Amino acid sequence: MSSQNQGSWLTQDAFDRLSAELAELEGPRRTEIAERIAAARDEGDLKENGGYHAAREEQGKNEARINELTFLLKNAVVGETPKDDGVVEPGMVVTITMAGAERTFLLGNREIADEGDDLEVYSSESPLGAAIHGTKVGDKIDYVAPNGKTLAIEILKATPYKA
Repeated sequence: MSSQNQGSWLTQDAFDRLSAELAELEGPRRTEIAERIAAARDEGDLKENGGYHAAREEQGKNEARINELTFLLKNAVVGETPKDDGVVEPGMVVTITMAGAERTFLLGNREIADEGDDLEVYSSESPLGAAIHGTKVGDKIDYVAPNGKTLAIEILKATPYKA
């Protein structure tokens, strides 16, 4: 069974980082937000209580992130950081030329990348990701884009992502 059918592929480092984030959100962060809601509620009229509404909104975002991380981690396929062998696979930073333009991106799940890293991310299940998955540096392929156009792609570089 391929990892694409099992869930999102994550490095062990990403899995550990996301597990720590989940523990923080479910424990101290959830408690802190609940305390702020209780303190704001004690101030009286909730209709015009900006602090209460802000804390409730933050609580909703926190719970949504908890749900997202719980699902991701439960279904994740944890793999080793790929070898630096020039093969395009999840966890690699890939540089290609496509339609004459050079592009660099991470192949895999956006959660592999560190927060604040503005590197573009393509899933290996995306049309582009699926087309280049398994290719090697120096390979040239014809990629049929979702709009039906055929574009020439050359793999220039593929190196393991380093957080």
